[in-house]
Amino acid sequence: MLAEMRIQGLGVIDDATLELDPGLTVLTGETGAGKTMVVTGLALLGGGRGEASRVAEGARRAVVEGRFTAGEQARALAEEVGADIDDSELIAVRTVSADGRSRAHLGGRSVPIGVLGRLAETSLAVHGQNDQLRLLRPADQRALLDRYAGDAVADPLQAYRSVRAQWQRASAELVERRDGARRLAQEADLLRHGLTEIDAVDPQPGEDRALVEQARRLAAADDLREAATAARLALSGSDDGSLDAPGAVGLVGEARNRLLGSGDPELTGLDPRLGEALAVLDDVAGELSGYLDRLDADPERLAAVLTRQAELKTLTRKYAADVDGVLGWAEQARERLSGLDTSDEALAALAARCDELAAELAGCAAEVTAARTEAAVRLGAGTTAELAGLAMRDAELTVSVAPRLAPGPDAPDAVVVDGVAMVAGSSGVDEVELRLVPHAGAAPQPLHKGASGGELSRVMLALEVALAGADPVPTMVFDEVDSGVGGRAAVEIGRRLARLAANHQVIVVTHLPQVAAYADRHLVVHKAGADGVTRASVRTLADADRIAELARMLAGLGDSDTGRAHAEELLAAARAHREADRTGRDVRGNGVAKRARKPRRAVRL
Repeated sequence: MLAEMRIQGLGVIDDATLELDPGLTVLTGETGAGKTMVVTGLALLGGGRGEASRVAEGARRAVVEGRFTAGEQARALAEEVGADIDDSELIAVRTVSADGRSRAHLGGRSVPIGVLGRLAETSLAVHGQNDQLRLLRPADQRALLDRYAGDAVADPLQAYRSVRAQWQRASAELVERRDGARRLAQEADLLRHGLTEIDAVDPQPGEDRALVEQARRLAAADDLREAATAARLALSGSDDGSLDAPGAVGLVGEARNRLLGSGDPELTGLDPRLGEALAVLDDVAGELSGYLDRLDADPERLAAVLTRQAELKTLTRKYAADVDGVLGWAEQARERLSGLDTSDEALAALAARCDELAAELAGCAAEVTAARTEAAVRLGAGTTAELAGLAMRDAELTVSVAPRLAPGPDAPDAVVVDGVAMVAGSSGVDEVELRLVPHAGAAPQPLHKGASGGELSRVMLALEVALAGADPVPTMVFDEVDSGVGGRAAVEIGRRLARLAANHQVIVVTHLPQVAAYADRHLVVHKAGADGVTRASVRTLADADRIAELARMLAGLGDSDTGRAHAEELLAAARAHREADRTGRDVRGNGVAKRARKPRRAVRL
């Protein structure tokens, strides 16, 4: 639930705080006072698009802050993004700067704007006049029915989508194999030729780098031998032990003997360090001897290495930059080759698999259709019952679930269900259409043909009331959904919104006093100008102020006794209706309860 919202620098609203309670909250005000900015603020909190044009003139940025009572799903989202929850409350903030940049924060942590959208999915639903237009689109009508049906449709629809994805992949592979058999056969031949060539050479991982080192050493064997021999001579001295060519090992040994023979502790203390140096020199001299023993200036070996390098280079020119890349290409080629079986047996097996998946998909589609058909009957009956209370007593809403026919069983995405070829779309094989019978004797018509603007408003509200039990969103916002409605129908819209508020927090922006009279909390947007700047504020009305505002909304009679009397009568009638709805009594005097006492002046509603 949304407990509080603060708006700063948004449109004509400089700084306003809306305290929101459970139940029905209405927001009224003169035309152009800024009611739309409140709805815009709610939309921004829900992750809607932020536009720089909405920022107040002269303001650096617009800020909308909402304080939500965190439910289970909101808590899970907060934990996922690392947001803090303070005493079961979650703070969401959306800012839009004058240069168009937009930022979002949740629980004190900066988050992507999409996170606020995810929060709104479980906490907030904004319905405006644009929703009436969306209600005319077939896809939205199907989504509305699925929303009403809940898990009864969601579970088989999920299974349907999973099978459909497998069926599409298998069907695409079958088409590719059949239509591209020649191309695939050519590709297979090329892959086999490449694998044969690579297997014949049999390259080993890293072999090309090792051969480069061998070739370099074999080609420079004489120079390497000379360098190693000179180095060993410098360390060990001449092989004949000539005193004219002493080595470093002998000289260090002589130095140790002289220091040890000196008898001076300071000189003998240097002996361990000379011993370490002598050990290192001995090791290096030994390694040089081993190197010389292994060094072989073998022309035949060099020729063999160069020949092997040429073989490997033939592969690296065709398949990859080095031997490791060639081996990787060979592995991929084998995998690809295993999937290029274009034999009749392979095609028959794949076709059989497609048929199995198609049959399974048809079964899933039939389950979805059955669940939708059952839910459609209930939704139509429930909405029709609500329309009867919205001054559309003879109206009837039907929800049609019909197959979306395919041109034939061989058409793309066609699946045969109960002997009929249908288009297997991402949401099933059904076309859903809401049809309205506006009055007795009229033929059912699609909503865009059979409903006026005022009737469409009432249909949408009736649908929302019917959906209330299936909708988990705790807060519903209605932006002038009563447009084009008046008289008795407006009274019944207010009554239905009050009933909806029994299980949801409902926020309504309205211009109708008949609707505003049913509010638990009445907020008014007031616009004032100073120094050539127009600013709006929002305040909560006490009972006395409510009467004045209702009188203004009725006929601009806020300061007259007649206007106040009309407002008092309207408010009393609304309270009587709410009490009757709460207790199940009838205010019409039919014996269930007493008729509500007439106020002293009559009001035409």
